[in-house]
Amino acid sequence: MPSTGAAPQWVNPLRDERDKRLPRIAGPCSLVIFGVTGDLARKKLMPAVYDLANRGLLPPGFALVGFARRDWADEDFGQVVHDAVKQHSRTPFREEVWERLAEGIRFVQGSFDDAAAFAELSSTLESLDQERGTGGNHAFYLAIPPAAFPTVCEQLSRSGLAKQTEEQWRRVVIEKPFGHDLDSAKELNAVVNTVFPEDSVFRIDHYLGKETVQNILALRFANQLFDPIWNAHYVDHVQITMAEDIGLGGRAGYYDGIGAARDVIQNHLLQLLAFTAMEEPVSFEPSELQAEKIKVLSATRLAEPLDETTARGQYAAGWQGGQQVVGLLDEEGFSKDSVTETYAAITLEVDTRRWAGVPFYLRTGKRLGRRVTEIAVVFKRAPHLPFDATMTEELGQNALVIRVQPDEGVTMRFGSKVPGSSMEVRDVNMDFSYGQAFTESSPEAYERLILDMLLGEPSLFPVNAEVELSWKILDPVLERWAAEGTPEPYESGTWGPQSAQDMLRRTGREWRRP
Repeated sequence: MPSTGAAPQWVNPLRDERDKRLPRIAGPCSLVIFGVTGDLARKKLMPAVYDLANRGLLPPGFALVGFARRDWADEDFGQVVHDAVKQHSRTPFREEVWERLAEGIRFVQGSFDDAAAFAELSSTLESLDQERGTGGNHAFYLAIPPAAFPTVCEQLSRSGLAKQTEEQWRRVVIEKPFGHDLDSAKELNAVVNTVFPEDSVFRIDHYLGKETVQNILALRFANQLFDPIWNAHYVDHVQITMAEDIGLGGRAGYYDGIGAARDVIQNHLLQLLAFTAMEEPVSFEPSELQAEKIKVLSATRLAEPLDETTARGQYAAGWQGGQQVVGLLDEEGFSKDSVTETYAAITLEVDTRRWAGVPFYLRTGKRLGRRVTEIAVVFKRAPHLPFDATMTEELGQNALVIRVQPDEGVTMRFGSKVPGSSMEVRDVNMDFSYGQAFTESSPEAYERLILDMLLGEPSLFPVNAEVELSWKILDPVLERWAAEGTPEPYESGTWGPQSAQDMLRRTGREWRRP
């Protein structure tokens, strides 16, 4: 699918660089995807690239290169991308956009340990610099198992593909999991940083690309309304939940031995905690934002004793969505004696002046009551209520709930008088929904993150210190659970094991039912 003729010249549209409301367009570059035959590339990465092109956020000479063992020509890979885009893209398919994107599609056949294939990849990128004007700027997306990271990084270094200059950048994108524990995370970081400097490493946590996660910063720091009460004087506790209603059939190869805590709490939920608890940064420059998150994670510790402040479970058979489903031990690929947890809950404390004494409850699970991710800031009860007990018996605690998915928005829960001649106070909700407030649909998380990576904008990507601090927080729980044996079973379609309910009830609290 090579093109002919002179290299197109990319010109940045005239705009005021100070106006952050205007979309930023990536400069000349290419994206190389390792693992293009996997679900991630097919369902997320390729459609996201097309959607960016469709929105005019990629340069005209952009190139997409696939690397895999398949015996494909450029045209074969182009057809794979075409089919993935048709099936999974968020924006409408436009033939003129596709044709322009297809001109820059290339494929290199080879395995990760094949030095000749990386030499061919180097030659392909040099040709794209000449034919497409990619300017020597190339990003390498490792959509591959973590065990293959060292091999690919070593090959990129040996072939000279990782070498960059002041005029030409090279970047690497890594998917989670970022290690298996603190020691392995440090080893992985050391391997990657031997080849790429830290400011060229982009660790993808797709939750950080969601509009609602970024809205936490707008909600907190653009509004005077919340700042005076965003502290231990007024907040009773915080619940951060990521619940899924699906099981793990067909995912044993990835999930067995990993478990819910490593899969979700170490990255997604601890990042949500950092955004919720961090202090206001001096500016929204990446270094300032990352510094505040690191401060919070440095001050975060597990509440003791762990047998009372943590819970884990494994889903058993039950009813979900009106149909009967099997338990984990009967799912394809899982052994009958698997001790992999599908539910994990922990209690954290943030030892800062703002949050001292406020517990942060984090939970995640499969086959729960419904699919939802939310952050619930639950406030203390009023110190004095000038009402009879019967007037407020249906009144709960005020709460601010940030809904990350699926119905993105914010809900405020507070007490209001029930219409009528008597005085009765009951909880009501005030609701903000992204879908109703804005006509534009939110970009898919991978669109935002891929574009930020191509722009060299690292704000939404965890750095070494964040990854290692997250493992430092979680490791003691994992070590304890490994010594305890089998997780507690819970019925599919419910909200987790009894031990998780007891975890909050010991302190007179209850989990929210989203």
